Amino acid sequence: MHSKQTVRYICKNYISGYSYYFKQEIIACHSWEQPETLIWGALRPITKKTFMKRNEEGYKCYSYQMKTSPADVIPFPSMTGQMS
Repeated sequence: MHSKQTVRYICKNYISGYSYYFKQEIIACHSWEQPETLIWGALRPITKKTFMKRNEEGYKCYSYQMKTSPADVIPFPSMTGQMS
């Protein structure tokens, strides 16, 4: 498990009402002795329960309100009667 300084927890709240929870850890590209090579790793999905627990434990927890618009639906031509 990472320390409180090397991990952060993220909640993304969408307009649709859904919330998604993630964990992100600092990784070293070359060496821990070279701070300029430290970067945040990929977002890893977690449960709401884990997010809430880590928030109570004092870990860095962030909540973001996502303002992306819904996806566009592209209708395809009808395939009725075209199957052989």
